[in-house]
Amino acid sequence: MTTLADSGRAFIQGGSFLIETRYPEEIFTPEDLNDQHRLIAQTAEEFVQREIVPRLREIEEKKPGLLRELLRKAGDLGLCASDVPHQSGGLELDKISSIIISEKMARDGAWAATMGAQAGIGILPIALFGTDEQKTKYVPKLATCEWVGAYCLSESTSASDALHCSTKAMTSADGKHYILTGTKMWITNGGIADVYVVFARVKGEQFTAFIVERGFPGVIPGAEEHKMGIRGSSTTPLNLENVPVPAENVLGEVGKGHQIAFNILNIGRLKLGAGCVGGCKILMIPALKWAKERQAFGHPIADFGLIKEKLGGMVARTYAAESASYRTGGMIDRFLLQAESGPPESARRILEALQEYAVECSILKVAGTEALGAVVDEAVQILGGYGFSEDYEVERTYRDQRVNRIFEGTNEINRLLIVDMLLKRSMKGDLALIPAAQKVLDAVLGPPLADGEGKLLDAERRLLDGARQVVLLVAASAVEKFGEALQEEQEVLGALSNLVIEVYLLESALLRAMKASSASDGSAQFHLHAARCFADEAADRMEVEARRALARIAEGDALRARTAMLRRFLKRAPLDTIELKRRIANRALELERYPFA
Repeated sequence: MTTLADSGRAFIQGGSFLIETRYPEEIFTPEDLNDQHRLIAQTAEEFVQREIVPRLREIEEKKPGLLRELLRKAGDLGLCASDVPHQSGGLELDKISSIIISEKMARDGAWAATMGAQAGIGILPIALFGTDEQKTKYVPKLATCEWVGAYCLSESTSASDALHCSTKAMTSADGKHYILTGTKMWITNGGIADVYVVFARVKGEQFTAFIVERGFPGVIPGAEEHKMGIRGSSTTPLNLENVPVPAENVLGEVGKGHQIAFNILNIGRLKLGAGCVGGCKILMIPALKWAKERQAFGHPIADFGLIKEKLGGMVARTYAAESASYRTGGMIDRFLLQAESGPPESARRILEALQEYAVECSILKVAGTEALGAVVDEAVQILGGYGFSEDYEVERTYRDQRVNRIFEGTNEINRLLIVDMLLKRSMKGDLALIPAAQKVLDAVLGPPLADGEGKLLDAERRLLDGARQVVLLVAASAVEKFGEALQEEQEVLGALSNLVIEVYLLESALLRAMKASSASDGSAQFHLHAARCFADEAADRMEVEARRALARIAEGDALRARTAMLRRFLKRAPLDTIELKRRIANRALELERYPFA
């Protein structure tokens, strides 16, 4: 399904947002959704309202058999097959459709985790990497949720360092089986799954993926974990006691399991980021409703400035994360449209697309999960004591969302990956990041950025240009100072990653607002308000992060010169964000929802 009106537009290189100027017409935004997208959104929303909302308490209390029942109903609607290629019995929808479904499933954290594991990491390793025989045997039943899938990567001692797992796979004497021994931890759907994708080291060395059926001898799911949040989802260890796995159940190639693990995590990050955006939107409804109804000192608390500041900030942060989410989905779809990809090439092209935009997927994961954490915290504060009560859903959401910063690679790991992937691409000559960074460093005493010409969001676009220069300044300074030892300076890498994230979200928000400037539904000015508000606060955050990193990198005159550059790059007139947030909040209160839905 085509998502872009002009599928012939040039492919946009992953990571190039740091060194190239993009234009509004180049990106996909939520305002570009077509009729088919809206139908998918309606179907997903109706499913959630009909099947999930009435059973939230039962989900939380882990009613036996309920999750499998709900998965089957979702499978009947095709909601679990959106990313599965046609030849494997899936719908092979575009990634915009996947984002839409992920947003709608975020109505409940436990359900979102269950559904996300099934539709993503439970099916896609086999759908994208399996042999024809494996796809025929497993994927159709997983896509319809007749079977439930699970993904077994983490272990108690190697969660973030997954490639150094201790689970072993030894060849049997007759060579027909691999004998798996070990324990996997934190397995979503572990207690209800029929099929597990398990990662083990063949002969203790070669990291490899296997398809393991629940009925194989020695497969023993452990007891359900007692968790802070997402209590209704199934999370268990998986014990493997000399499990004989047929040799034909090796997934991919022996020793190439990392290719499966990393690529599947990329799509997991894309969809998790989108789900968190959906969670932000959903949370605003009770927060806005409460703010209008709750009385204090003779007024609804929505009348008070500090409440409006919270509401406006919630909207602006969600706006930026949402803009980046749809932009990334659109770029992946455009990549896939560059070539006709019939079987078996479609799976390879999907993997290429995920690799191309791995940096952006990690950004979405970090930005989305942290946006949801900030939004739910404000929602609890707006509800006050009631937000702390189990009688209100905000309390459960507060607990449920916390794990998102741990799922799909911790946010700390993703921050390190963002910088590592960018630097590796530049070293290979695939992305001209280092030359651009060196050019900035060579111009320490250069002139400030030129004033604009009074165009739409001109000050913010100049700020964006300066923000890019800040990233390049810090990157060049760090590489010059530490060289190969930079990998040991995790605090600097973390600060640099935060700068990269801010640039991507900032540009995404500005491009979307510019594209929406001609909207005839009265929303154009609020797009501008949200983008300007986010831009100003992003610049503040960038200045703090850059100063912290530069103070580690340089000293004396060199530090003074670099901080002078930093001030020049982020120079801007004070912006009345108080007024902007009031206007945004008033619009959201009027609509009683996220104002860009």
